[in-house]
Amino acid sequence: MGHVNLPASKRNPRQWKLLDIVSAAFFGLVLLFFLLVFTPLGDSMAASGRQALLLSTSDPRQRHRLVALMELGHHHQPIEACPADSVDHMPCEDPRRNSQLSREMNYYRERHCPPPDEMPLCLIPPTQGYKIPVQWPESLHKIWHSNMPHNKIADRKGHQGWMKEQGPYFIFPGGGTMFPDGAVSYIEKLGQYIPISRGTLRTALDMGCGVASFGGSLLSEDILTLSFAPRDSHKSQIQFALERGIPAVVLMLGTLRLPFPAFSFDIIHCSRCLIPFTAYNATYFIEVDRLLRPGGYLVTSGPPVQWAKQDKEWADLQAVARILCYELIAVDGNTAIWKKPVGDSCLPNQNEFGLELCDGSDDPSYAWYFELKRCVTRMSSVKGECAVGKIPKWPERLKKAPSRTLVLKNGIDLFEADSKRWARRVAYYKNTLNLKLGTPAIRNIMDMNALFGGFAAALISDPVWVMNVVPAQKSSTLGVIYDRGLIGVYHDWCEPFSTYPRTYDLIHVVGIESLTKNPGLSKSR
Repeated sequence: MGHVNLPASKRNPRQWKLLDIVSAAFFGLVLLFFLLVFTPLGDSMAASGRQALLLSTSDPRQRHRLVALMELGHHHQPIEACPADSVDHMPCEDPRRNSQLSREMNYYRERHCPPPDEMPLCLIPPTQGYKIPVQWPESLHKIWHSNMPHNKIADRKGHQGWMKEQGPYFIFPGGGTMFPDGAVSYIEKLGQYIPISRGTLRTALDMGCGVASFGGSLLSEDILTLSFAPRDSHKSQIQFALERGIPAVVLMLGTLRLPFPAFSFDIIHCSRCLIPFTAYNATYFIEVDRLLRPGGYLVTSGPPVQWAKQDKEWADLQAVARILCYELIAVDGNTAIWKKPVGDSCLPNQNEFGLELCDGSDDPSYAWYFELKRCVTRMSSVKGECAVGKIPKWPERLKKAPSRTLVLKNGIDLFEADSKRWARRVAYYKNTLNLKLGTPAIRNIMDMNALFGGFAAALISDPVWVMNVVPAQKSSTLGVIYDRGLIGVYHDWCEPFSTYPRTYDLIHVVGIESLTKNPGLSKSR
């Protein structure tokens, strides 16, 4: 049967009427209802909506209501995961946000926290294929590639022995830019000039540490090194260090004091850290001097030490050290070693860098969001004995109450009581609460409210290290912690901590409500 072709004028298509439109909309809504209720699409859209709420800052009232419910324990819905690209997110070290800030003195690479209303209310997800980390001490030499699938350092620095990809692992041969043959042989060379192995040195600071093989290798010498580097082009170098079980923190020496008290470190090390020590009238060298104990050692490897086309920078570095009466112990190739004087600085009244001693009003141990000072810390500003060679050697110094305990009234008595209390509590944690302290399951520990470091001291025989945090608004007892041969930082717990996600095996806190209160005030901040 043939088709009949009518002329256009004879065609009479059905015209859509209002009733037809309403009927179509109704059936469409019914179909959408069934899709949302009876298919995974509905769950996915609901999750996306909740996540948008958690990430949104457009409705502060709704956000504050949600926060209040969470704090009261009345928010019964699971907290959503952040987007997949947030696996390494650190709120106060966000390159996208900080890139808009000033480059002067590396201000943009320092810590800059967003306003509270812009903090995402979601949980940082793990990487795809994340596994329980390799346990200590094997982790010193290898970690799972899937836990940190960042190949940039391995590709760029593998030939220098930093790290390499090998099957499902990243392996760490122990090398570095200035010690491609390994940190062990490099440390042996330093041992020709520095008392590495006799308990004289205990606390070390490694600036611009890479993946922290220097600090990791010093652990066998009972030297506890805190390694730091900024979040920079070497993506996640501090995260690699922490995954290996090596003490490390994200920091940048820029416009602010580093968050440590005066005279904390027995040795400070810079291996091609590229810190311009003599810039800005030697401001960075002065900060290193604030942190280094009298009688301590400063080691710099790489530029500008006997480096091509950096004769002036090398001459300036030596000149600053001479002005502060540092003794040049040795220059071995591109490595220079100085020893800081024990007595008050012999700083001359007139010098080419315009350096002068800080006045008596300066508290050299105050270091939370405190701008760098261009004056030299007086050794007499810290009461009591704190010089290398005059304080007890390790491990005796762990148990002896240092003079800095007197920052608190009846400090020595409080120190003794605190030590006994934590010995009892740690035994309770292990024997009654069955925490896996002392086993390979726990390596990296944070104590959020450390006081004198008694909790960390009670764990000294276990294969762990503890980041002792002293809240910035409390009495400055962090100097006591360093005098004992332990490590830590200042921090304000109303802000995020400067570390990557998934870097601690155990987080410990006592007096948690006090962390957000100013001394003497009952109202929470």
